[in-house]
Parts: sequence; C-alpha cells; structure tokens
Amino acid sequence: MTALVLTTAVVAGTVGWAAGSGERPVTGPPPGSEAWRADASLGRALPDPATATPRDIAAFFRTLGPAQRRDLAHRHPSVVGNLDGAPVALRYEANATALRRDARFAHLAGRRILAFDPRGRGQVAEVFGDLAPGNRVAVVVPGSDIDAGSYDRRTDPYGTPAGMAKQLRAAAPGTAVIAWAGYTTPVGVGLDAATGELAEAGAVRLARLTEGLAALGTPAPAVFCHSYGSVVCGLAAPRLRARDLVVLGSPGMRAGTVAELGTDARVWAAKDPSDWISRVPNVHLLGLGHGTDPASPEFGARPVPAADADGHTGYFAPGTESLRTFAAIAGGDAR
Repeated sequence: MTALVLTTAVVAGTVGWAAGSGERPVTGPPPGSEAWRADASLGRALPDPATATPRDIAAFFRTLGPAQRRDLAHRHPSVVGNLDGAPVALRYEANATALRRDARFAHLAGRRILAFDPRGRGQVAEVFGDLAPGNRVAVVVPGSDIDAGSYDRRTDPYGTPAGMAKQLRAAAPGTAVIAWAGYTTPVGVGLDAATGELAEAGAVRLARLTEGLAALGTPAPAVFCHSYGSVVCGLAAPRLRARDLVVLGSPGMRAGTVAELGTDARVWAAKDPSDWISRVPNVHLLGLGHGTDPASPEFGARPVPAADADGHTGYFAPGTESLRTFAAIAGGDAR
C-alpha cells in the first residue's frame, strides 16, 4: 500500500501529468503499404509488410536484380525504407527519397537513415559506421521526449540517441552504432512514462529491428537502453536478438531479476549517484511503475561503473568510466 501511494503521488504530483499523458503509439505497417500491396509490376505479389517476417523480406530482395530493387525503392520509398530485412544501402536510398518529399524533417537529409516514419511525432533510426556483415553492432534505445525532431539536439549532446550513438562510435570506432528512435516515446513524466503501453508497442518494433539485422547476417548487437527505453528493452528481451543488454538511468524493466527477463544476453546496468531516476519508486502495482531497480544487487545485472557520470544524461560523456565500459561491451571486450 505504501509503495502504491508513493507511485501515485509521484505520477499525480508531476507537472507533466496532463501534457505527459495520452500519446498514441504508431503501430502497424509503414505508410504507403496499400500501394505496395497493389503493385503488380513484377508479375507477382510483393511481401506484405504487415505479415512478412524480416527473413521473408531478405529472401524476397535476394531474388531481385539491382534495377528492380531501385525501382521499388523509388516508387515505394516509405515502405522500402522501413522494411526490416531489406538491404541496408537500399533503405538509405529509399529514406533519402522519402525525406526529400517531407520538408518537416530536412535536418535528416544526407544522413544514413535506416528507418523514417513521419506519422505522429515522427520516428527515425540512423546508422553511424558500416552495417556490413561481420562488423560489430550496437543499438541505442532512448527514453521520453524523443522523436524525429528532437532525437539529435546540439544543446544535449549526450542525452539524445544520436548524441549517445556518436559518442559510442567515437569510443568504439570498430562498431557500427544505430541510434534508434523507432517508437512513440512518452512526453514529460506523466502517466505514459509510469505505465507500459508505449513500451509494449516499442518492444515489438525493437525486436523486429534485431530480427532484420539477423536476416542480413549482421552479428547480434549490444543494445543500450536509456531511461524509459529500458522498459522497452525489458519487454522486448525474450524476443530480442542481442548479445548484450545494457540499461542506464533505468526506472525498471518490468522484471524482478535478470532471470525474469527471459534472455540469453548478458545484462548490464548503470546508475550514477546524481541521477534523479533514483527518486522514482521501484514498484509495479496496478499498472503503475516498472519494478525492481536493475542497478540494485538483487536484480543480478552486471554493474557498470558510473560514479563520474553527471545526472540523467551524462553516461555517454567523454572520459567517463561508463562510456569506457560501454565501448568495451560494444566492441566485445568486456567480461
């Protein structure tokens, strides 16, 4: 009862109660899927984005010649650019076309955009480095207040997915890093941030991302999950094709222990002493809260030293122990 009262007080007493509630997750196949399904240019049905697995998508594109691939990407950029399992370079090309048609997101032009969905507040995934088969890969999953317009802010160089990915790439130059703002995040710290609906929708998309990488022969990635993003990762864990799962500044993962995550990945956790997330009650009652602190000894995660990180968004700051450890995990050197 005490935990329930604390959780309710934290949520209800937050300024973001009204503004931070009511986000609708973007789900389902990408925009343009209806026209894609109706396309008979190849004399056969194209794989349905709503039902085809990433392995199905990869197998389909292997049957096409370069000209056929480019033609589909030009005519259906919003579909091809978001198909997990499609060739990476083709997705870059398709998303470049889609971005040229949407002036709202001009700041993303000329970048290696692996996914771009303009619906809602906008979702995006960007690659730093080379996603060639055989290269090590890391994925950064952000928390609240992130979308296609805010995922790379100069005023917050270590707290956005793009900023985190850039720092991790610099610290582990042999690793390709995906900044994945591929789900509808909570706004503020209201009810959406205290419940799991947005995380459940995001978990489906995150798991599919890793399935798409596997279908292309990419090694299982190290997945770094910040704040509410760790709730997404916790719910995705049983289906997530990851070799390492790293949470930082986490409010909980909807699990009481590492064993309850149902993953074979190594699980790591970081929380610095100045992070305000420590003031969030680690409970899960009546749909509120996200459970045990992953950085607590009883959870059973491998600890990541973070004493010199500053605040909730300082874990990827250059020179910190946390970033050095993250780089070792991403590069496959941590034990």
